[in-house]
Amino acid sequence: MIEVTALCKNYGPVRAVDGVTFRVQRGEILGFLGPNGAGKSTTMKMITGFLAPTSGSVQVGGHEVTKEPLEVKRRLGYLAESAPAYPEMTVEEFLEFIAAIRGYRKRAEARERVERVVRLCHLAEVRRQTIETLSKGYRQRVGFAQALLHDPPGLILDEPTDGLDPNQKNEVRSLIRSMAPDKAIILSTHILEEVEALCTRVIIIARGRIVVDEAPEALRARRPGARLDEIFRELTIG
Repeated sequence: MIEVTALCKNYGPVRAVDGVTFRVQRGEILGFLGPNGAGKSTTMKMITGFLAPTSGSVQVGGHEVTKEPLEVKRRLGYLAESAPAYPEMTVEEFLEFIAAIRGYRKRAEARERVERVVRLCHLAEVRRQTIETLSKGYRQRVGFAQALLHDPPGLILDEPTDGLDPNQKNEVRSLIRSMAPDKAIILSTHILEEVEALCTRVIIIARGRIVVDEAPEALRARRPGARLDEIFRELTIG
C-alpha cells in the first residue's frame, strides 16, 4: 500500500533523511520511532506530499507522490503533529470544510461523512464549539477526525495520542486497532508503551537512517529482560 524507496531530504548542507526504504501493507500498524531530529516527521511529510524529497520515491496504492500528488492524497489520511486546524471555526464547520475539499459536494454525503467521524471520535458534545476553545485532547480528536473523514486505505499519524488523558488514549488505540485490518497505518510516537499496545512492526530511525525494522517481539529479544526504552536508547545513541 505504501512503498518508500531510497528517500532522502536535504536542508542545505544537512541531510535530514538519508536513504530510507520500507513498505507498509494493509493490516500493518507500523510504529515509526526515533529521537527528536531523527527524521521521522520529515519522512512522514514526504510520504503525504507535504514536502518534496531531494531524491528517492514514495508510492501509495501504486501512485507516485511527486507525479500524482492528488491521487496519493485521496488514499491517505494525515494527522500532523499537534493537530493544526482553523481555530475560529466550530468543530462541525471545520469537518464540513474538510468534507468539501475532499470532494464531497452533495450535502447528504458530506453530512454522512461528518456524522460518522463525530461519532467515531466522540466529538458530539463539542461539535458547535470553536476549536480555539477546546482542550488539547479535544483538538487532537478533531485532527484525528479530519484524517478519517474520507475513510482512506492509508493513515499517517504523527503522535495521535498527544495531549489525551489515559481514557482518551485507550479510546484512540481501540479505534486504530479496529481499523487496522483494512488499512496501512504508520504511527509515529514517543510513547513506547503505545508501540507494545498497538504496533505489529517497528522501524527505528536515527540520524536520518533506519537502524531497526522488525516486530516488537524481535526488538525485545535483542536484550531479554531489558526495558524497551533501554533498548531504544542503545540503538539510537550507540
